Amino acid sequence: MPSVATVASTTVPPSSTDEIAAVHPIDSPQIRPEMRYDPEAIERLYSGRLFEVIGRLFGIMWPIVTFTLQLFWDKWTGQVQRNEPKRAARARQILTDLGPAYIKVGQALSTRPDLVSPVYLEELSQLQDKLPPFSNALAFQFITEELGDRPENIYAELTEAPIAAASLGQVYRGRLKTGEEVAVKVQRPGLFERIALDTYILRQASKLATRFIPQLKSDLVAIMDEFGARIFEEMDYMQEGLNADRFRDLYGHLDDIYVPSIYWQYTNRRVLTMEWITGTKLTDLDAIMAKGIDARYLIEVGVQCSLRQLLEHGFFHADPHPGNLLATPDGKLAYLDFGMMSQVKPYQRYGLLEAVVHLVNRDFEGLGRDYINLEFLTPDTDLTPIVPALANVFNNALGASVAELNFKSITDQLSALMYEYPFRVPAYYALIIRSLVTLEGIAIKIDPEFKVLSKAYPYVAKRLLSDPSPQLRASLQDLLFKEGDFRWNRLENLLKNAKDSPDYDLSQILHQTVNFIFSPRGEFIRAQLVDTLVASLDGLGHRAIQQTVFSIREQVGLQAKAPAVRQPETLTHVIRILDILRETPGFGPDLALELVPHILRQPEFRQMGGAVASGLSQRLIARAIRELLAQTDKPQPVRPPARAPRALAAASR
Repeated sequence: MPSVATVASTTVPPSSTDEIAAVHPIDSPQIRPEMRYDPEAIERLYSGRLFEVIGRLFGIMWPIVTFTLQLFWDKWTGQVQRNEPKRAARARQILTDLGPAYIKVGQALSTRPDLVSPVYLEELSQLQDKLPPFSNALAFQFITEELGDRPENIYAELTEAPIAAASLGQVYRGRLKTGEEVAVKVQRPGLFERIALDTYILRQASKLATRFIPQLKSDLVAIMDEFGARIFEEMDYMQEGLNADRFRDLYGHLDDIYVPSIYWQYTNRRVLTMEWITGTKLTDLDAIMAKGIDARYLIEVGVQCSLRQLLEHGFFHADPHPGNLLATPDGKLAYLDFGMMSQVKPYQRYGLLEAVVHLVNRDFEGLGRDYINLEFLTPDTDLTPIVPALANVFNNALGASVAELNFKSITDQLSALMYEYPFRVPAYYALIIRSLVTLEGIAIKIDPEFKVLSKAYPYVAKRLLSDPSPQLRASLQDLLFKEGDFRWNRLENLLKNAKDSPDYDLSQILHQTVNFIFSPRGEFIRAQLVDTLVASLDGLGHRAIQQTVFSIREQVGLQAKAPAVRQPETLTHVIRILDILRETPGFGPDLALELVPHILRQPEFRQMGGAVASGLSQRLIARAIRELLAQTDKPQPVRPPARAPRALAAASR
């Protein structure tokens, strides 16, 4: 790492500012950085800059045209499959050479299985946005312009050179006058101009492609607008600071998660000053082990944090690559770089959880409907050919359980399916996949046997048991009931997994369960419980009577066959569930004493008691009638006719 030096040795002389601005023009005042992405405003600006657009277009088109000719040659000579890995690597190099916007396009495409083939997906996922640094003079000029003072008056120290340089900016390590160590991120000069021009060209190309290539299944213009909005947000360091603060508020309280602070008095649109985090990349196993840190545990912490980001609050870090996840010296997981964030709306969060339920149930028709609800497929899509394809993908993958799935392998298979059928991958899902696949990739480097979904399933189980939303209550009902039968093994599995979730609150779960069962929405479950109780109690009673009869016959010396002693299946399940509950933190007599009076006070509970008594009476009467009819219907033994007395017989002769 570069040494830390005083700022004064590398600051910009006052007279050099105008000269630098002439060589490296500052962002055009017509594209104010405070603006959000506005495709119409950008189009109005560049429609009058024909020569600038043509010049950039030529620089873009030359490598793309030569690459396209190579693809045509492969098709002509029948070598498409053979040369695909080589062409994918060349595509990655072209995007890197074209600059920041195209690097970001490639990274976005690496999560779009509906647009590119699996081979290209794999290659584009390796795109890096490391670029050569720009001069300190320019960086310090931006600091002066953005913060209103020269760097040496703000920072006590800055490194002599940037410690990292990426497509959008570069980072220095420094120290404030008050002593705090900080990371200072400075944006590249002219970035808004270049990004705006490239997004304009890409959007025009998307319009043309949509118009002249009817085979395209996705709305390229909408995808381009989503990309433009994201990259414009990423260029606004004020927005990144707000993202960091929000991320800290939502997830900073989780065990062993650390989110750095933003120094707002030293932050503006093109300069960000953030708390310096000393840490080790999660993939540097030797260094982590040397410090006595459990890297596998930190990955589990990251998985739990990601689940809360995606399924609880919906605000998630969309770029968790190894450089943005550090193990701190005190064994915490620190998140960095909050430029690329995204949102998952409530209906999408619930839809994803419902999809997990359908996957567990192997209900592929339900899963197909989930894809429509989650906007992967249009409402008029014919699911007839898609459902068997989904079944083929997941039946091959679902070995022992969902928890044992390798997330990367399943997404690879889904990618091939989505490329073949009319799927349109929503932007939020593309970023989720990128986030989870990246996290699993880091995890597998640490532990080849690590399964992200096995660590995720306890949280999903907890949400299914505890979330009061109507969608998840309905999903839980679908999971636990099939054709009127209660599936005890599913409930056991949920309870077993949920108790391993870090913030599982058994008291809350049981109270919510009781409230739901005795609510109007729980009427179906109450009916099922009554039927189950009637059948179980009837079976117990019948066996008790058989046992009593056997004992009496045995005592009076009559022959009797001992009834089969077999514990009712329902009772077996109940005992197993009680065992699981006893192993769950928070279970104890106090909880039972709290719940029982609450249950007894419910009017619906008394109604259930009456229904159980009525059901048992009906079964008893029905059994008595069956046994009576069975006795009546038994055939009587045929006796031979009685012989007449001899005297009477003789008289008759």
